[in-house]
Amino acid sequence: MTVNDYQRQAMATLNPALSKKDVLINSVMGLCGESGEAIDIVKKWLAQGHELDRAHLAKELGDIAWYLAEAATALDIPLDDIFQGNLDKLKARYPEGFSEERSQVRLKDDL
Repeated sequence: MTVNDYQRQAMATLNPALSKKDVLINSVMGLCGESGEAIDIVKKWLAQGHELDRAHLAKELGDIAWYLAEAATALDIPLDDIFQGNLDKLKARYPEGFSEERSQVRLKDDL
């Protein structure tokens, strides 16, 4: 499966009553909510003595993927383009791989 296949299949469960604006709002709120659920699992592992619940974390990451696909859909951008754009940005930022210096000192247009 490609990421664009995932986007198409996942968006079959998108609420058709929502406007594009509402889809975008729902997606970014959903990303925040699901990210919070993911960090809560990690918090319990790091700070509360729980075992890392990998299966639960994987499910939350799946929910994050759904909301990411929803956001891309609201913007009419294929996920493949989002992913490639991110890789291009990372290659420009870290052409030799990660470095602390390049992480701390960014170029003017490096978002």
